[in-house]
Amino acid sequence: MNFASDNTAGISPEILAALAAANDGAVGSYGADPITARLEAKLADLFEHEVAVFPVATGTAANALALAAVTPPWGAVLCHPQAHIACDEANAPEFYTGGAKLVPVAGADGKLAAADLAGLLPGDLGNVHHAQPAAISLTQATECGTVYRPAEIAEIATLAHRHGLAVHMDGARFANALVHLDASPAELTWRAGVDVLSFGATKNGALGAEAIVFFDPARARELPFRRKRAGHLFSKMRFLSAQLDAYVTDGLWLRNARHANAAAARLAEGLTALPGVRLRHPVEANELFVELPEAMIAGLFEAGAQFHRWEGAASTCVRLVTAWNTADADVAVFLATASRLASA
Repeated sequence: MNFASDNTAGISPEILAALAAANDGAVGSYGADPITARLEAKLADLFEHEVAVFPVATGTAANALALAAVTPPWGAVLCHPQAHIACDEANAPEFYTGGAKLVPVAGADGKLAAADLAGLLPGDLGNVHHAQPAAISLTQATECGTVYRPAEIAEIATLAHRHGLAVHMDGARFANALVHLDASPAELTWRAGVDVLSFGATKNGALGAEAIVFFDPARARELPFRRKRAGHLFSKMRFLSAQLDAYVTDGLWLRNARHANAAAARLAEGLTALPGVRLRHPVEANELFVELPEAMIAGLFEAGAQFHRWEGAASTCVRLVTAWNTADADVAVFLATASRLASA
């Protein structure tokens, strides 16, 4: 009953097989290999658009380098206070941008809204004493397990572009958002106005691989140098590319995300049927934040369940995260245990 994080899950067998296949023979280094070339072509087909693709090993690298490409050192990045770039990346975005400022903008259920951003733009443009707004970063799915609809993204992107800002999307759980909305990758990105995407795979079945995807390759001119300087130009790049290539082949990434989302939905349905249980946010991906009675939390921990209290050691709000390989039996045992504790 491990619901602590989707980072605790193993690797999809298809991706392990792709790594083994990539291990056969010798190919060009630093991305000059057929697997990396094939990956870029596949992502262009997937997104229905010309793209520039840069595999990296971590989501932090993807986010920080993507933002560095569109934000000057004197720039400001508007983001949600709970965004991963603001809370969980040890100032990597500020470091790799050379000092740009993250400006938190509050919004319900982990989401930014165009109406809240509008009051901050255009900002004090031209005033050398103030950070200059340069980018808006959206998290898809959000840190609260909710998702942005295409129209919401488009409204924010229209506002951003009107004032000369770029739109970055942290897509660590992009697949989970995609299957929830039954949308196309294009509809959730460039067609809605996203300029650069951190395309996540690690949380959804990869060993460790993400991709920075630019929908205007001209914006990516500096990225080869930034990636090298950051230590993410892998000499054996084919092993990153092979993971991503397998990830998007034959719909693996979408099957994995559907499984994770369905497990989260079952947890949400079962828990909310119990007395004293309340969801903090809508469950739209593979995370749920739920208020549980303290006795239930203690009993679940005692039964071996793994999850996190979300707001400190005394909090009764817990986060449960499902993964591509969450077992149906684990969901059933967790719910049965919670039900027994509720009636005790």
